[in-house]
Amino acid sequence: MSSNDPEETPFAPARGFGLASSGERGAPLDRHARPLRSLRLSVTDRCNLRCGYCMPEESYTWLERDDILRFEESAALVEAFCDAGVRKVRLTGGEPLLRRDLDRLVALLAANPRVEDLALTSNAVLLGELAKTLKQAGLTRLTLSLDTLRPARFRELTRRDEIERVHAGIAAAHDAGFEGTKMNTVVMRGINDDELFELVDYARERGIEPRFIEYMDVGGATNWRADLVVSRDEMLRRFREHYRSVEPVARADRAAPADRFRLPDGTPIGIIASQTAPFCATCDRSRITADGMWYHCLYARIGTDLRSWLRSGVPREELAARIRRAWGDRVERGAEERAGLTRRTGWSAGELRSDPHLEMHTRGG
Repeated sequence: MSSNDPEETPFAPARGFGLASSGERGAPLDRHARPLRSLRLSVTDRCNLRCGYCMPEESYTWLERDDILRFEESAALVEAFCDAGVRKVRLTGGEPLLRRDLDRLVALLAANPRVEDLALTSNAVLLGELAKTLKQAGLTRLTLSLDTLRPARFRELTRRDEIERVHAGIAAAHDAGFEGTKMNTVVMRGINDDELFELVDYARERGIEPRFIEYMDVGGATNWRADLVVSRDEMLRRFREHYRSVEPVARADRAAPADRFRLPDGTPIGIIASQTAPFCATCDRSRITADGMWYHCLYARIGTDLRSWLRSGVPREELAARIRRAWGDRVERGAEERAGLTRRTGWSAGELRSDPHLEMHTRGG
């Protein structure tokens, strides 16, 4: 067993980081009165696809292997964030299913009674092999990515020939008993926007809610162009023309990123208008990279190194207090701020190579 293997190396929790519950208070509010409720926890920066809107370059600077958090470290950070108010945790990547023995982390987090919602985002390539194990470990929900149903187009978009494994993974999720599964599609003009209705049919037949996402200029989207964005309003117009009626659905969770609608047959669909109608005003989520950098906003340039605090033995109560203070100072409204600028991609290829934390696949999308 290599001491460099984050999946295998034993970890002795730092002083004060046992998994027992400690005293808790209400979730802190940031400068815009947004609570800290939702945490996206990346477990790897690696991915087994190369989608052009996320990873268009030929090579990347990867996170240092020794810096990747061990599962017990990740669980300890989640405990501290729960002390500070978090109740929803989503495992992300890269592609999180590339992390070996991920069910061990799922089991650790599922054992935390304050984690009310434990979800995972995946491209589903490996899900056929892992869905049952993850469900048994305590994972409650899945969000799966599928941008096209056409094999040749899938190869062009992802630079991999894996669409059949994606279909198998989606089927395995259903067979394993997952409910409330969502399917994300990034809509790009002239690339896949001619498949909207086919994707709705595909999701409906499998009991999945389709969600259509405006193409974002963030992280590794170095080929982003404004003319490729299909707006929420345009998508709604197309849906109304095709289905005759599309009714809005009241939000059960005002912090949720998707506007939800219902088709005449009752099929729900979601649209995430991150470019044309950002939801910064209600955003309650932040992100931890696989090596422990905490970002208050998807667009943030600067993060907080939680790994150094954790490994230097900062007590859990103090870590939770620091998290609360940092969130209380949060002012970021990244998507809204960018909406007022002359549009350009988030970072240049050179900037991304010099700081891999800027990559969308590193900070969890």
